[in-house]
Amino acid sequence: MTSTQLLGARTPDAAPAPPAVGRAARRKQHSSRKRSFAARYLGYVGYFVGAGLISGAVVHHPLDPDRYTRIAVYGALVFLAATVLNEFLLTRERPGLPRMLAVIGSSLLLSFGIGMLSGGLQHFDDFPARGAVLVPAGLVVSFVAYVIKDADTPWHRIFGLVGLAVLAVAALALFGLREVAASKEGAPGGGHSHGTEGEPADNHGSAPEPTGPVPTAPAQGASPTPKPSSPAPTHNDGHAH
Repeated sequence: MTSTQLLGARTPDAAPAPPAVGRAARRKQHSSRKRSFAARYLGYVGYFVGAGLISGAVVHHPLDPDRYTRIAVYGALVFLAATVLNEFLLTRERPGLPRMLAVIGSSLLLSFGIGMLSGGLQHFDDFPARGAVLVPAGLVVSFVAYVIKDADTPWHRIFGLVGLAVLAVAALALFGLREVAASKEGAPGGGHSHGTEGEPADNHGSAPEPTGPVPTAPAQGASPTPKPSSPAPTHNDGHAH
């Protein structure tokens, strides 16, 4: 090998020079990072806002079904929008259509499971009988939905040891919370009032209104009515006068 070939040969330790990055390219990368950060933040907040709307709607649904049905739909849409943003738009590997549908369906189920669990715990004192059912049901639904949503976990893990443990905890929670709810049925309500029908209004300690006739004061300038004079005692001693 000649000296020219030796000088032109690349040594194994030689690293390629990094490409030159101009000011415009750096601004573009910085702007892309800011957009990615804002998108991740919106996706993160969307999970909690959607689950919060669903939790309130699930618990308060009997009070106003039309209103809280709309709130539940809004919460589900917010949660699904956050799922699409986090799982499909911000990821480098986009799944196929079957996996996409499975993720969307399980995310919707997960949002309702979390809403049932958090809403039942938060408003248990207000709706004991309803909360006693929502808490264990939300625990089971959220676990099943998470297993389906997680791509790294096979679906048969639902019936594994963790699944059996979740089912056992849910059964114990159902039994225990029903007992607590039964003991709360005769107790007075807490401070979180929802304006249910048939509930007496609170007069905040004001004095009761009088039920009898209210005496009226005499008009100005009118003379008071004289009291009838009692008759003079009769002197009857048996002698005529």
